[in-house]
Amino acid sequence: MPKPWKPSKEQLLAATTKTVRDVIAPDLNVLFCGINPGLYTAAVGHHFARPGNRFWPTLQASGFTERLLSPFDERELLKCGLGITNVVRRATASADLLTKEEIIEGGKRLSLKVLRYRPRTLAILGVGAYRIAFKKPKAGLGRQSEMIGGTIVWVLPNPSGLNANYQREDLARLFSDLRSQISNSKFDPADNRHLTF
Repeated sequence: MPKPWKPSKEQLLAATTKTVRDVIAPDLNVLFCGINPGLYTAAVGHHFARPGNRFWPTLQASGFTERLLSPFDERELLKCGLGITNVVRRATASADLLTKEEIIEGGKRLSLKVLRYRPRTLAILGVGAYRIAFKKPKAGLGRQSEMIGGTIVWVLPNPSGLNANYQREDLARLFSDLRSQISNSKFDPADNRHLTF
């Protein structure tokens, strides 16, 4: 496991040209999907790395992981049947700097990735990004009616510390709802509800 480190101001500025490698494998239980990497995350090369991001504490609080993992432990998620990717690969200071076209194109690439790796559930972390990427302007949180191939699509709030609409307890409850649904549902890959573009 890489040793945690904090990027310098120069490294943060240089991170706009970087991407973050997916944590992915075939047939995961859940593939979590962020909107795009922030500059801090891109600088250190690990998902949800900015201090104050609530992704890692929420995974533990909701029972997805037994202990609090750090971004530098991200490869351990694969042992739990979990993975991480992003809608858009480009790093920005905030997701607001992405264009609508980038998000739509990212949604297409994400769909192809899901068809290739076949996770049981795709959990998109950000309802706004989901609405744009998949052309579902009225979508809400939770399970979506459409699927990508045999993959269930679920929308959760963005765990960024900048998202003041949801506190830690809210995030833990919503992530726990996903975990419960996965544990209690029968997975039917033959279900033919598909997202189309």
